[in-house]
Amino acid sequence: MKQYSLIASLLAVSLLAGCQALPGNAGENPDTASSCQREVPNLARNGCLLESWIDFNLAAQRGEPEWRENMLERLDGDSTRHRLARAVVLSWSDDSEWQQASEIYKADLASAPSRLQPLLRQWLNSLEARRALAEELASSEASRVALANERNSLAEKLDALTAIEQSINSRQQEP
Repeated sequence: MKQYSLIASLLAVSLLAGCQALPGNAGENPDTASSCQREVPNLARNGCLLESWIDFNLAAQRGEPEWRENMLERLDGDSTRHRLARAVVLSWSDDSEWQQASEIYKADLASAPSRLQPLLRQWLNSLEARRALAEELASSEASRVALANERNSLAEKLDALTAIEQSINSRQQEP
C-alpha cells in the first residue's frame, strides 16, 4: 500500500515538474514576457498582439473608475493604437461613454492588424449587446413609471367615484 502512495506521489511531482517545461513557462524569453505586459498594448504584429490586448481589456474591465480616467487622459492621441485602446477603456466605463466607444471601434476596426480584428469585432458586438440591453432596461423602466402613474391616476378617480356613490346613497337613504 505504501508503494502505491509513494508511486502516486512521485508521479504527481513529476507531472508538476513537467509543467514547468511546457512552452510559455520556463522556455519563455523574459524580454518577450515583459513586452507582452505593457500597460497600453501596441499594434505590432508579434506573438504578444492578442495577449496584450486581452490583458488590457481585462484591466479596463476590472479597473477602478480612477484608473479608467487616468488611462483616458494618457490615450489622447489620434493614432489607431490610442483610439482603439480608448475604445476598450470607454466600453467598460459608464454607459454614457458606450456610444463613443462604439463609434471608435467602427471607425478604426479596419485599421487594426488582421489578427486583432476578430477580437475587436467581438468586443464591439458585446458592447452593442450591452447598449441594447441598457436601452431595453431604460425603456422598461420608463414604461413601468408610466404605468404606475396611470394606476395612481385611476386609483384617484376610483376614490372620487366611490365618494360620489356614497354621497348619492346617503341622500337616497334620508327621508
